[in-house]
Amino acid sequence: MKPKLLVVTSTFPRWLNDTDPPFVYELSRRLVRSFDVTVHTPCYHGALASEWMDGVHIHRFRYFFSPFERLAGGQGIVPKIRRNKLYFLLLPFFLAAQLFSLIFLINKIRPDVIHAHWLIPQGFWAVLVGKFFNIPVVITAHGADVFGLRAPVFLQFKKWVMKNADRIVTVSSPLADVLRADTKSHRQPDIIPMGVDSSLFSPEKKSHAIKKQYGIDGPFLLFVGRLTEKKGVRYLIDAMSFVIKEFPSTRLLIVGHGELEQELRDQVKARGLEKVVLFAGGVANTQLPAYYATADIFIGPSVQVKGGDTEGFGLTFVEAAMSGCLVIGTKVGGIEDIIRDDQNGFLVKPGDVCLLAEKIITVISGLENFEEMRGKVRQLMTVKYDWNVISEQYSDLIKTTIYPSKPK
Repeated sequence: MKPKLLVVTSTFPRWLNDTDPPFVYELSRRLVRSFDVTVHTPCYHGALASEWMDGVHIHRFRYFFSPFERLAGGQGIVPKIRRNKLYFLLLPFFLAAQLFSLIFLINKIRPDVIHAHWLIPQGFWAVLVGKFFNIPVVITAHGADVFGLRAPVFLQFKKWVMKNADRIVTVSSPLADVLRADTKSHRQPDIIPMGVDSSLFSPEKKSHAIKKQYGIDGPFLLFVGRLTEKKGVRYLIDAMSFVIKEFPSTRLLIVGHGELEQELRDQVKARGLEKVVLFAGGVANTQLPAYYATADIFIGPSVQVKGGDTEGFGLTFVEAAMSGCLVIGTKVGGIEDIIRDDQNGFLVKPGDVCLLAEKIITVISGLENFEEMRGKVRQLMTVKYDWNVISEQYSDLIKTTIYPSKPK
């Protein structure tokens, strides 16, 4: 009989072909090989309260009247509250429902181990309830919970979680360094990134229909991600004004939604770039591989925003590289764990429009010379970041958490 694993997360696909990040789901469904997996996640208007996905039993907890259950999902909880203060009124109901539904579910299924994603609030509740039920807890920090939420009250919560969780995992080494410094802890977290399905993200997914759909017949640049301040898209848009002077047929396609979407659209219009910078909106996760494989260059111009938040890892860079796309990133957060400048991609100083434009122009100028790099990078990324590799690392870690004195 397989051990029972309870996954606690605020980010999880709400339905089939959702545009929300699927990494917790992708990990959970692969852990089914070793565990009986149940997921505890918030309900969202239109989503089922209980269902099965690929052998994973999903319980979505209710926290308000159904039409108003929109706090999690989409742009994320913190950006939603920043954009509309009315969402803040839902937060007490959300937190209380998360705690009490977690207690109810644990009492019902009696898991052998809990795996919580994000230190706050899931990690805090998981450790608190885990201590009460004497269940070991593994917590994965993804980025915003470490680089953001650095007010004194949040730091106290994180210190307690860091001290009392059985295992702490971060998705990158810079994230681990900041977490240790902020919590003044000598504890060394395990570092396991999120993964990518190399069979889905492949150069073979290239689709000429995408170019035709957006009228692209020159160099194809791509951005994929939430349209938030830390993604640095405003700098990429400004850089395009310089790029098209050298390569007029270049087009940038922006995939994703977010709190800055209208502001970025206005910026494009103000720069007269409506025919150069195109917005695709949200794209289903199942369709993303074709976009990466068709693009020539993926650009992630992330920055560190006020308060310290930045990229915890940068999974889109791995997805792009596995798809045969050249990648340009910035020297912030976990991106430097993935990209080695001029070896498997290119790095520039964050927030510098001129340097970003120069790097884009340089890479476009030598596109034909980078074919060998594309193949080598895909191979390296697959060995290090394929979900089969990552899920096996997690499986071993969770097993040793349940049975600390026994071999894997």
